[in-house]
Amino acid sequence: MPEEKDSVPCSADRWDDHLRILKIIIEMFLPHIGLSELEEECFSKILPKAVTVFDSMMKEIGNHVGELSSQNTELCAFLRNTLQAMMQVIDVLSICVRHVGSFEEGPCLDAIRSLPICILKVLRETFQHCKDSEMVYCGRLSLVADLLQGLFKEAYLLQKGLLEVLDKISLDSSTSDEEVSDIVTVIHSLLDICSIISNLDIALHANTWKFLIKQSLKYQSLVEEHLHHVEIFNSLSDNLLASLHNSVEMAEQMKLAGLQESLQSPEYKLFQKTAKMCRFFANTLVHYVKEFKYFLTKKSSSFHQLYLQIISKFPPSLCAPSLLTALAGELSAAALVPMDAFLLQLLPLRPFAEVVLQPDMWLSPEHELPHLLLLVNIMGQLLSQPEEVMQLWYPGSQFPEDTPRLPLYQAIFISFRRCYTERKVPVLLPGVMLKGQAQVEVTLHRHVCVQLCSSVAVLPPVYFPILERCLVDAVLQADTPTALLATDVWCFTARYGTAELCLHHVLLIAQMVKACSTKCYQLFHMGLLLKRMVFLMTPSHQLQFVSEFPPSKVENLPVWHHVLLRALSQDVRLRVTTEIIDLVQKVLMEWQDGGHKLGQVDKVNTALESLLSVLRGQSSPEEPCLLPAARMTTQLWSRMSPSQLQTHPVLQETLKLLLSATAVLVKNIKPETISQALLCLEAVISQERPDHLLLAALEFLSSLGKIFFPPDSQSQNLLRLSNLFGVVLADKSWLLHQHALEAFSYFAENTNHEEVISQSLCVEETKTKVVNYLSKTLNSQEAEESRLQRLKKEKVVIEQHNEKLESKESGSDKQAAEAEAITESEPSPKRARQETSAEEYDRYIQTAQSSLKALQALVEGKANTTATPPPSWLEAKLQELTTLISEITSVRHST
Repeated sequence: MPEEKDSVPCSADRWDDHLRILKIIIEMFLPHIGLSELEEECFSKILPKAVTVFDSMMKEIGNHVGELSSQNTELCAFLRNTLQAMMQVIDVLSICVRHVGSFEEGPCLDAIRSLPICILKVLRETFQHCKDSEMVYCGRLSLVADLLQGLFKEAYLLQKGLLEVLDKISLDSSTSDEEVSDIVTVIHSLLDICSIISNLDIALHANTWKFLIKQSLKYQSLVEEHLHHVEIFNSLSDNLLASLHNSVEMAEQMKLAGLQESLQSPEYKLFQKTAKMCRFFANTLVHYVKEFKYFLTKKSSSFHQLYLQIISKFPPSLCAPSLLTALAGELSAAALVPMDAFLLQLLPLRPFAEVVLQPDMWLSPEHELPHLLLLVNIMGQLLSQPEEVMQLWYPGSQFPEDTPRLPLYQAIFISFRRCYTERKVPVLLPGVMLKGQAQVEVTLHRHVCVQLCSSVAVLPPVYFPILERCLVDAVLQADTPTALLATDVWCFTARYGTAELCLHHVLLIAQMVKACSTKCYQLFHMGLLLKRMVFLMTPSHQLQFVSEFPPSKVENLPVWHHVLLRALSQDVRLRVTTEIIDLVQKVLMEWQDGGHKLGQVDKVNTALESLLSVLRGQSSPEEPCLLPAARMTTQLWSRMSPSQLQTHPVLQETLKLLLSATAVLVKNIKPETISQALLCLEAVISQERPDHLLLAALEFLSSLGKIFFPPDSQSQNLLRLSNLFGVVLADKSWLLHQHALEAFSYFAENTNHEEVISQSLCVEETKTKVVNYLSKTLNSQEAEESRLQRLKKEKVVIEQHNEKLESKESGSDKQAAEAEAITESEPSPKRARQETSAEEYDRYIQTAQSSLKALQALVEGKANTTATPPPSWLEAKLQELTTLISEITSVRHST
C-alpha cells in the first residue's frame, strides 16, 4: 500500500491517473486504517498531493479561460472536465471526512492533522473561484454555470462535514504546542473563508462565523495569546456595518416602492434575513469583545468609531434615513440594542476612556450627536460599575503622566455645545416614562438635562467637587444654551441638596458676579444662575444673603441687578426695596451736588440699573416704590440732552436704562417728561446706535399705548411717535425687525391714538410687513433641506463668535496677570500730574452750548404757542448759570 500511495503522480497532464489512484486508496485502503494511524499512514501522504493536484487544476483554468467561447468546443469541454475533476477531488476529501466521523470516539487532532489544513485550503480556493466567477468567465459564465453551482454545493457540504468533525475534538491543558498551533491555523483559515463567502451564501457565512467564535471560546485559555484578535474584530465590525447598510438600503427602497402593507412580500423577507444577519454580527461582536477585550485595547478608537457609526444610522441623528416604523423597529432591535451591552464591556478599559474623553477631539458633524449620546449613556451605566471604573470616568486624568482625559461631566457639556444644529432643528428623543402617562418626545436639552440630574442624584459624594468645577466651567464658557443647561443642573443640585448647600452656592455665585468688573458673557450667565438660585433659598437664608451683600452699599448693587425681588420673602423684599431706593436717591443727590459731572455717570447708571431691577423684580410695582422711582426717573430725564447723547456714549447707557424704567412707570410719568424722552430718543434712533438701546426704545414705545397724551402736546408727540415707529419698523436686522413688529402690535392693541398707527405705516413695504405679521401670514415656507443647510452655516458662525469671545477673555486675563505680576515685583512710580488738553475744554464748551441752544429753542417754541409757559423756577436757574460762568472766567492759572 505505501508503494501505491507514493506512486501518485503530480504532473498536470495526468489528472485522470491521479484521481484514479486517489480513489483506489480512499475506497480500498482507507476503511481498513484505524483512527490512530490515519495521519501517519494516509492523510499526511496523500492529502497534500491532492491539494497540489487541485491547485494545478485551478491554475490550468486560469491559463485558458480567456480563450473560452461557445465556438471553441474543445476548450469548453476541457474546462468542464477540469471542473468535474475538481468536484471529484472534493468528493474524495468528503469521503475522508465521513470516515473520520464514523468513529464513535472523538478524534484526536494529532490523528487527523493534515485533514482540516488541506481541506480548508481547497475550500478557500473553491469559494474564491465561485466568488470571482463572473469576472473570471466574463460573458461566458453560462457555459459552465451548472458545474460551478455543483462545485459550490459540494464544497458547502464538505465544509459542513469538516466542522462537525472538528467539533468533536477536545483539547485540554496537556495539549501540545503543535496541536494548539493547528487549531489556531484552523480558526484563521476559517476567518479567511468568512471574508470570501460574505456575499455568497448567508447561511454558510453565519454558520462559519458561529463555528469560528465557538472554537475561539472553547479553547480560549489555549489560543487567546495566539489569535489575530484585531483581524477578527475588524472583520466582525465590517460585516456588522455592511449588513446594517444593506438593511437600511432595502428599507429605504421598500418605502420608495410603497410597500408599507406588503410585509409578506419577497422584499420584506429579504430585509428580514439581512436584519437577522445584522443582529447576529452585533451579538457575536459583543460576545467576542466580552471575552477578549483585554487583547483588543489597541482598538479602542475603532470601538468608539463603530459605536458612532451605528448610532448615526438611527434617529435622532440628522443623517438617519426616514424608514417605515415597523422596519425601523426591527433594525433598532438588531443593531441599537446590542450597543448597550457592547458599551458595558468597554467601560473598564482605560484606553477606551482615553479615546472618548480626549480633549480637543475632532469629529465629523454627523458624529457629534452620537458622541453626546454615547457620553450620556456612559453616565447612566456608571452607577452599576465598581469604584475603579467610576474613578476612570468621573474625575478625568489626575496626574501629569496620565494620558489627558476630561472629566465626564465636562465632556458632556462640551459635546452638547457642539450640537448646535441638532438643538436648533430641534431633534427629539424619547422622554422618561412616567407612571400612568404616555411617553412623549423631548428636546435634546431636556433629555440631557434629565439624564444629568438623574446622575447627580446618585453621585457618590467624593465626586461632588468635580461636578461643581464642571458646572462652573460650563456656566463661564461663551455658549449660552450650554450655560443654560449647566444652570438647570446646578439649580437641581441646589434644590436636591440641603438648604445650607444652596446658601453656600448662592454666596459663591454672588461673589463671582460682584467680581466681574465689566459686562461680559460670564456676568450674564452667572447673573442668570443667581436669579434662579435665589428662588430656592429659605427665608432665613435670604436674610443672611442680604446681610452678606447689603443693598445699601454701592459696591453690592451689581449683585442686586440680577436678583428678582419677587423671589424673596415679603419681609426681605421690603427691606431690599427700601435700601435700594434710599441708595439710588443718595447717589442721585451726590451727583446733583457734585454738579452733574459726566465722570460720575457710570455710578448713576449702576444705581439706575438697581432701580430698574426693583421695578421689574416684582409682580406689580408696589405703591411705596412707585412715587420715588417716578420722581427719580423724572429728575434724570430733565438732565438728558439730545445733543450730548451723540458725543458721550456713557449717556446712551443712561438713556437705555431710563427708557426701560419709564416703560414700567409710564402711567406715573408726566407728559412733559414723556416728551423729553421722545425728543432724546429721536436724536439717537436714526443714527448708529447699539442694538440694546433700540430694544429698550421698543419697550418704551410699546408702553406708550397705555397712556393718553393731553391735547396740547398731541400734535408734536404723536408725530414724533409715528416717525420713531416708522424708523424702527424699517430696520434691516431681522431680529430687531421682529421685536419692532411685536412692540408696534402691542402699542396698536392698547392705544387710543389710532392716527399714530396709520401715520407709522406710510411706507407700503412696512405696511405690508405689519399686516402680514398681524394676520400671521408666512411669505414663504423654508424647505427642510434648505433650513438644515442654513443651520449648519449658522453653526460655523456661532462657533467662530464664541471662540473669538473666549480668546479675547483669555487674552485679557493674561494681560491682567502680567500687569499684576509687574505691580507685585516693582514699586509704584510717582504719578505725574495730568495736563488738561485743549480738546477737553472744547468738548465741555460744545456740550454747554448745545444744551443752552436746545433750551432756547424750547422756550421760543412755547412763546409762539398757547401751550403752558416755562416753569417759574427757570429764571432763577438761568441766573445761577450766569453766576457760574462768571466764576469760571474769574479763575486764574499760574504758569
